[in-house]
Amino acid sequence: MIKVGVGKGLPAGRSRRAPCRKRCRSFHSRTRPWLFLPGQPLGHIKLGRHPQAAKGNTIINSRSFLRPLKNYWNHWKSRKAGSDFIHTIKPKNGNIMLSKTYSYALNGIDSYLVTIEVDCSRGLPATIIVGLPDNTLKESKERVRAAIKNSGHKFPISRSTINLSPADTKKEGPSFDLPIALGILASSEQISPQRLNEYAILGELSLDGKVKPVKGALSIALSMDKNRFKGLLLPSANAPEAAIADVMDVYPVDSLNQVIHFLSDPESIRPFKTDPSLLTSQPDDEELDFADVKGLSHVKRGLEVCAAGAHNCLLMGSPGTGKSLVLRRLNSIVPKMSREEILETTRIYSAMGLVKSKTGMVTQRPFRAPHHTTSDVALVGGGSNPRPGEVTLAHNGILFLDELPEFNRNALEALRQPLEDKHVTIARASKTMQFPANFMFVAAMNPCPCGFFTDPKRECRCSSWQIQRYISKVSGPLLDRIDIHLDVPPLPPAELLSNTRGETSAQIKERTIKAREIQKKRFAGTSITVNAQLNHRQLKEYCPLSPECRGLLKQAIEELNFSARAHDKIIKIARTVSDLAGSKRILPEHIAEAIQYRSLDRSWWG
Repeated sequence: MIKVGVGKGLPAGRSRRAPCRKRCRSFHSRTRPWLFLPGQPLGHIKLGRHPQAAKGNTIINSRSFLRPLKNYWNHWKSRKAGSDFIHTIKPKNGNIMLSKTYSYALNGIDSYLVTIEVDCSRGLPATIIVGLPDNTLKESKERVRAAIKNSGHKFPISRSTINLSPADTKKEGPSFDLPIALGILASSEQISPQRLNEYAILGELSLDGKVKPVKGALSIALSMDKNRFKGLLLPSANAPEAAIADVMDVYPVDSLNQVIHFLSDPESIRPFKTDPSLLTSQPDDEELDFADVKGLSHVKRGLEVCAAGAHNCLLMGSPGTGKSLVLRRLNSIVPKMSREEILETTRIYSAMGLVKSKTGMVTQRPFRAPHHTTSDVALVGGGSNPRPGEVTLAHNGILFLDELPEFNRNALEALRQPLEDKHVTIARASKTMQFPANFMFVAAMNPCPCGFFTDPKRECRCSSWQIQRYISKVSGPLLDRIDIHLDVPPLPPAELLSNTRGETSAQIKERTIKAREIQKKRFAGTSITVNAQLNHRQLKEYCPLSPECRGLLKQAIEELNFSARAHDKIIKIARTVSDLAGSKRILPEHIAEAIQYRSLDRSWWG
């Protein structure tokens, strides 16, 4: 804004040019008019066309200021003598104004609203971004500058201040490029700001003005307020995943100019609609099939129980016995995800930028198999700005740790709480975040460093101290949280060379689906869906035991010295075995089979 005032002081000198004397005749008595321009020093004005007529002072050559100045002078003369009169003039075609756009930022896997304020004022040309931006966000001013110019618009030569509110929360990522560019164009009056407050805007800009995809589109769409915004403007590549939320209209855009045209004509882009059938059409993975695994019938049975009740599992055996082979096929017999599970899983992968499918959805259950060099932060999540780890990426799916004792001891111990609570809480000095971690934990390990301690045909060269040290890398508390333990012996040559095929994954999957349906009906109206999630109080309600079952379980606890947690695990497994058998009651044979799956911790860690 331009401030013009009249106050006490020596009268301004007369100009030697006649037109100026005539025009400014009324301003040269008793007072001294002055003008303040932001970004320039305060100076007294002399109205004239020739710059030398007012050397050392602020010069106005525009006639549009003469009439307002004269009116202000006449108004000042009518006031009490000795008082000052100050008023503000806004030029007709000035570029000094404030604009606001709205976007969203990620906080872990959640999102929150960010107001982007852009102020273009007079001063030394500079672009300043405030509001705790990270390095990627600080560099956005260069991307925005090039995108605006290459899109046929002018980047204002002014002092541009960009504020990201709330200012006390750290922002990161390039998703603010598009709303910042629109705010600059609106602040410099190159576009109308009329509809900027009606839409939330996301998008990274390339130097040619194209809009690139961003992270967290689904998480943002789920958290948007219907009463505040009419829709969400975001890159076309993110439209499928954002449309899954079905919260409000999603408008896909490809360039900065397309967004500008949309703001002037909202009918130019139609909202993106997703096909609801995509949530139910989940193709099976035909490459990994249980029919390819020869022998190991008891291992397949144990994994069937594991898939039916979402239990954790550990396989131990010599190298080459098929531990990893069979565990990598576990996902082929686990029932498909429900619509709620698809939304939960896609939301996590969207926040991490890991959605790869063209449909924008994660329809297959996650199967995460991190390397044994993975750190504890990468496994459970964390960092200065906390991010989800592998346990969260395996939510509603499977986490497979091959060569379990080779993992860092701290990383393995960090798994205790997620296995018990089904979530991870990351606490920092500034904030605390909670990430979901409801996954099936499966692992494989050798019995000793060389791997041949239990092999009947190969000699183990490890000492007893080496074996004990190797086994102790997996602590007893962690082993106690694993429901099913299976010993995998070497495959006999006759079974290895046979051409017979076992049951296919589709056949086993039919039984696990039926068992899951039984559990779903049983736990209707509660917060759990599978037997593995039963707590101690719910065990008494849903898993009553007959006197025969109690006697068998008591004998096993006394002889094998099971812990209280192992006692609950046995009952949960027995409940799953009875569901697979179609029995409404837990029978003694179900308890006996469940006890067989808990003998590994007593024989090796006892």
